[in-house]
Amino acid sequence: MARLAADPAHPDNTQRLSHGWEYLQETLSGPWEVWHSQEIASWQSIAMPHCFNAYDGCDPDTACYRGNGWYRTHLPIANPYPNGRTLLHFEGAGQDTTIYIGDTLIGKHVGGYDEFVFDITEAVAKLPPPPPPDPKKKKSADGVPVAILCDNSRDLDRMPSDLSDFTLYGGLYRHVNLVYAPVVSLEAVHIKTTLPSPKSPAQIEVVATLYNPVKSTDTVTLTTEILDTAGTTVHTAKQTLAPWTGTKSLTNFSLRSPKLWSPATPHLYQCRITLSTSGSEITSHETFGIRHTEWVDHGPFKLNGERLLLRGTHRHEDHAGYAAAMPDDLIEQEMHLIKELGANFIRLAHYQQSRRVLELCDSLGILVWEEIPWCRGGIGSEVFQEMGRRTLRNMITQHYNHPSVLLWGLGNEDDWPTEYPEVNQQKIRAYLSELNDLSHQLDPSRMTTIRRCDFARDIPDVYSPSIWAGWYSGTYPEYQKSLETQRERVKHLFHAEWGADSHAGRHSENPDKALAAVATGHGTDERGLAYLKSGGDARVSRDGDWSETYACNLFDWHLKVQDTLDWFAGSAQWVFKDFTTPLRVDNPVPRINQKGLITRDMQKKEGYFVFQSYWSEQPMAHIYGHSWPIRWGAEGEQKMVKVYSNCETAELFVNGVSAGIRHRNSQDFPAAGLRWMTPFVEGTNKLHVVAKRGTTTVTDEIEFIYQTKAWKPPAAFKLRELHREADKTIIEATLHDADGTLCLDARNRVRFTVAGDGKLMDNMGTPDGSRVVEAANGRVRIGVRHTGNGDVSVAVSSNGLPTTALGIKRT
Repeated sequence: MARLAADPAHPDNTQRLSHGWEYLQETLSGPWEVWHSQEIASWQSIAMPHCFNAYDGCDPDTACYRGNGWYRTHLPIANPYPNGRTLLHFEGAGQDTTIYIGDTLIGKHVGGYDEFVFDITEAVAKLPPPPPPDPKKKKSADGVPVAILCDNSRDLDRMPSDLSDFTLYGGLYRHVNLVYAPVVSLEAVHIKTTLPSPKSPAQIEVVATLYNPVKSTDTVTLTTEILDTAGTTVHTAKQTLAPWTGTKSLTNFSLRSPKLWSPATPHLYQCRITLSTSGSEITSHETFGIRHTEWVDHGPFKLNGERLLLRGTHRHEDHAGYAAAMPDDLIEQEMHLIKELGANFIRLAHYQQSRRVLELCDSLGILVWEEIPWCRGGIGSEVFQEMGRRTLRNMITQHYNHPSVLLWGLGNEDDWPTEYPEVNQQKIRAYLSELNDLSHQLDPSRMTTIRRCDFARDIPDVYSPSIWAGWYSGTYPEYQKSLETQRERVKHLFHAEWGADSHAGRHSENPDKALAAVATGHGTDERGLAYLKSGGDARVSRDGDWSETYACNLFDWHLKVQDTLDWFAGSAQWVFKDFTTPLRVDNPVPRINQKGLITRDMQKKEGYFVFQSYWSEQPMAHIYGHSWPIRWGAEGEQKMVKVYSNCETAELFVNGVSAGIRHRNSQDFPAAGLRWMTPFVEGTNKLHVVAKRGTTTVTDEIEFIYQTKAWKPPAAFKLRELHREADKTIIEATLHDADGTLCLDARNRVRFTVAGDGKLMDNMGTPDGSRVVEAANGRVRIGVRHTGNGDVSVAVSSNGLPTTALGIKRT
């Protein structure tokens, strides 16, 4: 089985298999039943990629499906190469994948995230000829019958652990490609770049392995061409060789004045290798970059000789309505949002991600920590351990050429307290040491890393401890002390995972209230099962309000600290986008980790702009509260207005009157000094800010209602139709006390139901796309998709409150 065989970005020999697929979500006795199942199964037509947990990944009532998902299609095979090879190339599928041609087993791949290739040449050749057409029967599909079984059932011998805090999705959720190759082709091409110092010439070596399953001895001619960032050829080499085994150097040359890759200038070189044999030719395309890295002991990170504070976030491959099967355009949109945040670093959690993500990191200038899926799971069996070795080999082989890749991650939280079969420190240390050595053998140019396994912190080159100041333990003002303590314990410190959950649309007039009960001076790490919303010591994650307001304060404090530490290498906030997890059914949006800066459908939360105010180069200004329609307090009470901006000065106007000019100072918490205390008028208020940086002026404005009337406990719902478009209606439910006053701090858990010709637009994993959800400041929303011409009734309920319904008439 080959690891790499073709480049889908250059489709001269590659066909993306996006259409003509059918799917069945149940168990069959084998491939024979795939093609003879009319009486026992109903197959559905689907487009690829496809995740069979796209809808149920965050179902509030039932855990997502874990089991068999069958796919079938017919492929017309027309290999243009004489005696060429026909391959199926999978960019990733979950979690175990078994491939059949007709009834013939081709092979099985275990693991949900690395790429894999199966050669189907012989199996296709052995297929019997199709029967002559029978006019009495329905016309059969043309082409080679392909059946694929994906299985995400629980498996103690497979990484990641089933106790991992994210959904182990099932399905063909990345692209599948049909690849044609000559008898002999290139399997993997690596471009090794050596830059002794930022000012020195770069040494470039191109090495390759062959795919030659029939052991051909015919000579091959290889032409290697290197193009610079402007598309100009800077090196060529041509040679005729006998087929080889293992890795062979194809060319080695020096670039006197290379253009260096960096987040600010992500220069990319091109490598084209054309392999010619008698009667066939195939070209491999690779991109690479040249850069110099240095990790100063107990100090900062340097790129190309200059200190670069790594400003990062994290990414799971997950999206509302698609789960892991994200379309390419949404992946691109997400990565551009990360770049616009001002990030120059990302940790791809907790597994090898789509090649599209790496390509975008290369071109946008985002450094990468990519890791194998040893996420929890203790030491596991030998089968489990071999999977770790294999996925590490595959990840490095498949993503070696990406200049964005800075760190190879060897695991995550492998000291988790409840793991199977045990948390044996010596065994885990020995296995981690083995992976560390293997990584250095495969790629001596990159450092290794791991997050949260304190008893093994000395093994990888770079270590990230658990510091969750102000969330899972401690308070956020303790953050700097935690960093300084950890700095002395390891040679190279990086801080991965920090932040807070926030329920999008929930805001607070007193966000830091929960901090008063939290013990200080005892560390800020995540201990035991502190992610649970019950038990244990007081902590904001359990006792706080989960408001965007608190999250912004926590982000603001962490960023101001990081801004001043000249020794600090950098950090990655957890996480860029909300994602599903089977472990957090009690969250405000059930089964969703809500620590994202954007929601699962990529709507920006207020925290996004806090990061922009510290990291973005583009001048910006954002008044806190765009999703806060009603503020509250006493008449004449001084209320805080915060503006997040990277500009030097900002002037706030309250209802058309200037409240004064403020000067930005990153250490003046909160909002870097861009804050005002001002009264609001009862009813509608308008805020407008004018911020200036040099000769550039940016503005922002919001409008909201100020409520002075106090409220009692919620007593009833009010339901109304917000708006209607085509076949969709948006419904809002609000919580009111016995006097009809809106309860602006209500956090009741509510449930929507529907009857009639309609279907709830639920299981999206968003605050306005879940049939069970907590209220945000006394309000909740959901959409209804009309499925017919009849009327629809939507009801909302919550414990202790009368159920309320709203009828929607179709016009």
